[in-house]
Amino acid sequence: LDDLGHHTRDADIVVVATGKRNIVTADMVKPGAVVIDVGMNRDDAGKLCGDVDYAPTAEVAGWITPVPGGVGPMTITMLLVNTIEAAERAAHG
Repeated sequence: LDDLGHHTRDADIVVVATGKRNIVTADMVKPGAVVIDVGMNRDDAGKLCGDVDYAPTAEVAGWITPVPGGVGPMTITMLLVNTIEAAERAAHG
């Protein structure tokens, strides 16, 4: 996409999973929008961060997931649920 912000500024919900640190900035988000940051990157100091420039975007968004601690715990939970279901199906045919 040539102008990512053109698309994200109109969205009520923005899901970001690009693998590029801070690719989405506050000026690319509609005020009050929900921003779900699925990205997992490291900054220059080695600290975990997402694909969204978190602090400034949090001031614009109505709701935003942090990185770390946002969607990661839910991903792990669902992975465990699916693993248990698969094991039960394998055990009971």
